[in-house]
Amino acid sequence: MLRALPELLRVPNLFTAAADVAMGVLFVTPLVGARDTLGLAALVAASCLLYASGVVLNDVFDAERDAHHRPERPIPSGRIPLRLARALGWLLLLGGLTGAWTGAAVVGQWAPGLVALLLAGGIVLYNATLKTTLLGPVVMGGCRALNVLMGMSVLAAPWELHHGLVAGAIGVYIAGITWFARTEWQRSRRLPLALATLVMLCGIGLLALLPMTEAPLVRLLELQPQRWYMLLGALGLLIGWRFVRAVADASPDMVQAAVKHGILSLIFLDAAAVYSVRDMAAAVAILLLLLPASLTGRFARTT
Repeated sequence: MLRALPELLRVPNLFTAAADVAMGVLFVTPLVGARDTLGLAALVAASCLLYASGVVLNDVFDAERDAHHRPERPIPSGRIPLRLARALGWLLLLGGLTGAWTGAAVVGQWAPGLVALLLAGGIVLYNATLKTTLLGPVVMGGCRALNVLMGMSVLAAPWELHHGLVAGAIGVYIAGITWFARTEWQRSRRLPLALATLVMLCGIGLLALLPMTEAPLVRLLELQPQRWYMLLGALGLLIGWRFVRAVADASPDMVQAAVKHGILSLIFLDAAAVYSVRDMAAAVAILLLLLPASLTGRFARTT
C-alpha cells in the first residue's frame, strides 16, 4: 500500500501545483519578512493538498472504468481499498481548505480562502460530473487558473489585466493538455490530439502577450520585450515538439509521454512568469521544483 500511495497521489504533479501558487504569490509581491514567507508556505501546502485530493477523488470516481481500461491503477488492482481512497480524498480536500484559510489569516487577506473554496468546488464538480463531458478540460483548466489566483489573492489591491492574463494562460495550457490526455490509455484519434495541441500552444501564446499589458516588467524586458517573445517561443517549441510527435504516432505510450512532458513543463512557464516581474533568483527558486518532480517521476506516474 505504501508503494502504491505515491502513484495514487501523482506525487510528481504536486510540485507543479506548488509552482503555480508560488508563481501567483511572487508575481504580485516580493517576499518581505517572515509573514510573507509563512503565508507562501501555507498556500503552497494548501495547493498541494487540494491537488492531491483531486487526483485521489479522480481515481475514486473512475474506479469502475479503470477496472476495465486501467486495471493496473492502485484502486482496481486492489493495492489500495476504495473505501480508504475515498476517505483520503475528502480528508485531503478538507486539509487543503484549512491550509488556504490559514494562509489567508497569516497574510491578512480573506481572498485566498474564498478562492480555495471555488477551487475545491471545481475539483469536486470535475471529478463527479463533468470529467467526461465537453466541459471537462475547461473545468480542469479553470482549476489550474484558480490555483494561480489563490496565490495572487495575497495582493491587497484589485486584480488587473495582467493578473488575469497570466492565470488564464496557465488555465488554457492545462485545458489543452487535459483534452490531449482524454483517451491516453488507448490509441487516440489524431484530429482531437492536434486540436488539443493547438489549445495548449494558445496558452503559451497568451502568456507571450504579457508585455502588451501594464505588467510591471523587469527593466530588461521593458526595454527589450523581444527577449520575452523569444523566450516564450523557445518554450513553445521545446514543449510542443513532443505533442506533435504524439499526434503523428497517437499510440498510448507516445501520448502519455507527451502529457507527462507537458505537465512538468508547467514549472518552466511558472518560472518564466516570475522572471518577467522579479529577479532571476525568484525564477530559479521555481525551477528548482523540477528536481523533486523529476526524481519522484521515476517511481510514480504523472497520468
